[in-house]
Amino acid sequence: MTHPTTLAQKLIARASGRAHVKPGEIVNCKVDLAMFHDSSGPRRLKPMLEELGAQLWDKSRIVLVMDHYVPERDDDSRRIVRIARDWAAEQQLPNVYDSEGICHVVLPQKGHIRPGMFCVGGDSHSPTGGAFGAYMFGIGSTEMLGVVVRGEIWLRVPQTIRMQWDGRLPEGLTAKDMALHMIGQFGMNGGEYQAVEFCGEAVRQLSMPERMTLSNMSAELGAQAGLIAPDETTRAWLESVGVKDVETDGWHTDEGAEAITHRFDAASLAPQVAAPHSPANTRPVGQFRDVPVQAAYIGACTGAKLDDLRAAAQVLRGQRAAPGMRLLVAPASLRDQQQAEDEGVMSVLRDAGAEVLATSCGACSGYGGTIPDGANVISTTARNFKGRMGSATAQVYLASPYTVAASALRGHIADPREVLA
Repeated sequence: MTHPTTLAQKLIARASGRAHVKPGEIVNCKVDLAMFHDSSGPRRLKPMLEELGAQLWDKSRIVLVMDHYVPERDDDSRRIVRIARDWAAEQQLPNVYDSEGICHVVLPQKGHIRPGMFCVGGDSHSPTGGAFGAYMFGIGSTEMLGVVVRGEIWLRVPQTIRMQWDGRLPEGLTAKDMALHMIGQFGMNGGEYQAVEFCGEAVRQLSMPERMTLSNMSAELGAQAGLIAPDETTRAWLESVGVKDVETDGWHTDEGAEAITHRFDAASLAPQVAAPHSPANTRPVGQFRDVPVQAAYIGACTGAKLDDLRAAAQVLRGQRAAPGMRLLVAPASLRDQQQAEDEGVMSVLRDAGAEVLATSCGACSGYGGTIPDGANVISTTARNFKGRMGSATAQVYLASPYTVAASALRGHIADPREVLA
C-alpha cells in the first residue's frame, strides 16, 4: 500500500531517484536546472572554478541572467557585469539573458521551468519556481560551485506546512496581501526552513504571475521552498511561453499526507501593509491611514509583473499622482513591459506621472540611487530592511500594487478599495 506523501516529498523523491522519502532524511538530488545572476554568479564562481581546474557539468542546464547591476551606472557595476558577460562568452553558455528583466520572472518566461523539476538558484527568492510545481530553492556560491561541477546537491527532506486559503479575494487585493498577512502572522522564521505549500480555492483562482508572488515570498517566511500544485492554469501559461507537453498529473499532495495545515479566509482579508523595517511588521491598511509618503515604487519580482502593472493602472487611470509624489515604475521584464505597452497600461502609468525605470532589480536590491533619503516610501518589493532600497534613512512600507498606486494618488497610505469604489 502506497503511503500518502506531500508534493515536496514527491519532487525530492524523483530528484533523488527513490520511490519515496521521509522528512528528516538526508538525500542526494540530481539538479535539473541551476540559475544565477550577475551578482551571485560569475564573479564568485569563476575564480573558484579556476582554482579547482574544474569544468561545468552541463551548460544546457545553467541559466545566467544579468539583472542586478544593469544598466551599469558606475565603474563597479561595469566591472561586475563585464565579468559575467566575458565568462558567459568564454564558456559559450547557451542560456544567457542580459538586461531582459528580473531572473525569477525571466526564467519561467523563457520556458526553463516546468512541473516536476528540481532546481536551485543563486538568489534567496529562487522559491518562485515553486509556483510551477517545481522544487526550487536558493543556495550560496559555495553550494552553487558544487552544483555546476557535479550537477547534484544534498538535501534534508523538509516537513510540509500547508497554507490553505479558502474563498476568493475581493477586488483590490492580491497575492501580495496574502503573503504579507502570513508573514505578519507567523514571522520571518514561520516556515522554519521547511517546504511551504499554498493551496485552497483562493490559490487555485490566482493567475500564474500572482502564484509566483506567493511562492517568491515564502522566502520571507523562512521556508526553503514555496510550492503550488500545478493545474490547467499552469499548463496554459507555460504553453503560452512555448513549453510543450506539460505534465501536471500526480504533482500534488495526497489526501492524508502528513503536513501542518493553517487555514485562512481570503474573502475577509483586508489590504495589508508592512511597516519599517521588516515584512513581519504587517497590519491591515486601516492602521496606517494618513501616514504620508513621498515616493511610491512599483517594481521587483513581487510587484511589477504584468498583473501588477494592470492593477496599478486600474487605480491610476485618468488621474495624477499627488503633487510632489515621486512615482517610480520598473517593469519586471521586457516581455511584461511590452505587453503592458500593447494594452495601454504603460500609457496610463506615464499619464499619472510615473517615471519608468529599467527592467531590472533596481531599487529592490538598493541599486540606482532612486530612493530619496529620509523619505517615506511605499513599495511593492518583498523586503523593507533598513537600507535595503539604498537609502539608510528611508522608511519603507510594503504593500500590493493596488495599495501603492492608491497611496501615490492620495499622498498618504490609502486603502485601494476606497479609490476603486
